[in-house]
Amino acid sequence: MAEGLLVEKVKIRTHLTKSLLAAALLSSFGSSLLYGYNLAVVNSPAEYIKKFYNETLIEDFGWTPDENFITVLYSLTVSIFAIGGMIGALLVSRLVTRYGRKGTLVRATVLVFIGGALMGFSRACRMPAMVIIGRFITGVHSGICLSVVPMYLGEVAPKSRRGFLSLIPSIHICLGVFLAQVLGLSELLGKEEYWPLLLSLVVFPTAIQLMLLPWFPESPRYLLIEKGNIHATIAALKWYRKNENIQVEVEEMQEEQRSLSSIESVSVWGLLIDRSVRWQVITIAVVNIGMQLSGIDAIWFYTNEIFRNAGIPESYIQYTTVGTGAIEVISGMLGCFTIERLGRRPLMIGGFFFMGLCCFGITITALFQVHLPVLRYVSVACVVGIIAGFCIGPAGVPFLITAELFKQSHRPAAYSVAGCLNWLSNFTIGFVFPFLEISMGPYCYLIFCGICLGVALYTFFIIPETRNKTFMEISQMFATNNNIDKEELTSNGHLNLTTMNGYGTLGRH
Repeated sequence: MAEGLLVEKVKIRTHLTKSLLAAALLSSFGSSLLYGYNLAVVNSPAEYIKKFYNETLIEDFGWTPDENFITVLYSLTVSIFAIGGMIGALLVSRLVTRYGRKGTLVRATVLVFIGGALMGFSRACRMPAMVIIGRFITGVHSGICLSVVPMYLGEVAPKSRRGFLSLIPSIHICLGVFLAQVLGLSELLGKEEYWPLLLSLVVFPTAIQLMLLPWFPESPRYLLIEKGNIHATIAALKWYRKNENIQVEVEEMQEEQRSLSSIESVSVWGLLIDRSVRWQVITIAVVNIGMQLSGIDAIWFYTNEIFRNAGIPESYIQYTTVGTGAIEVISGMLGCFTIERLGRRPLMIGGFFFMGLCCFGITITALFQVHLPVLRYVSVACVVGIIAGFCIGPAGVPFLITAELFKQSHRPAAYSVAGCLNWLSNFTIGFVFPFLEISMGPYCYLIFCGICLGVALYTFFIIPETRNKTFMEISQMFATNNNIDKEELTSNGHLNLTTMNGYGTLGRH
């Protein structure tokens, strides 16, 4: 019996089913891909969008705005996406509790069709507000999905594959950025008449997701712990695991359920005042704020301007930008395929530390490239290094550990807090960076350097390794820091659930 159980555990650890991979790819394709695409898509048509704003203001109001006003309006266009994302993140806890993880993803697709239509017809209608509102609505969608997709994948994946599957969305974010850069080339959709089409292409991946994702099962953890539906849980696990023994996973879910004082989801306020998760909340705040304030959004939003200041000829900038996009994808894949071997901590520490060094390098090269022209190319290498360091670990691991550090009752609220802080930081850097660069020049990258090194140090000293650990084991790892006895984590609530034998048939405790 013991040998049989051991064999089954090994199988769970090593096997990745087609169903699991399909769920990860499809949920990421229609959600995470759009986030990356929307981050970078306003970069190449920036001058055309500014020209459109200027022309319509003159036509509609007979007023010629100055350059600073157009810059502010364009910065709003870039940053309104993050405001929408922050609002979407605040909705996550309520939506996933009511509709489930997969159900929320399916229902959120309507936002993309509305936002895409507004942006696509904005030039024909001569209404700049349609661009800004469309960006806001697609931002709400990304705010919801950026939290729900890793939550969904973290719950459907076995613990031995949780890291790999949860980093697939980060690869799609990099793919989205790369796709926006390629389609923004002047040979493709980078012409003045095509920029509305470029912004509205987000509807096509979402349409594919809407057609296929409803056929996938809901998260088994949601079905069992929150809905108490053992039959649906068994069906979902069999669909995702195929012929594997699912008894061990169900018993682990039931152990987690018994540890909860209530199967009701904790509110955001309840999460913030719960001393049993104090250090987990601090951790997700640090890594999510650090992720955005690391300088990566400044690089993504204003890549062309950074390369222009570095002295790259204008005709080559768009191709250099596409090259960085390819490096993003390669780096994201490298992180995805090594996380289960190396763990979460090395990718976070190494990624943030390398980004900090590259931010310092950008400052040094910008100060001395007038005297040493070769340093212009070193600054481009530092930009590439920031992107590579980010995509290897900091791009995806914060979303993964947000799922891993909390039990089922706290996870939706944790994603709302993490998502809100993530998007608020995203908005701040997107709106402030142009003015920060004007006032501080290359010294502004020293701020990013300090933030990156600070997060690397926090990860080194505070965050434990969560690779191949159950959610209950991870909670117990934080018990000492939170001044909680481990016995308090396995409390009194019992739900009289049916369980299964090793072959998936129903039985009773």
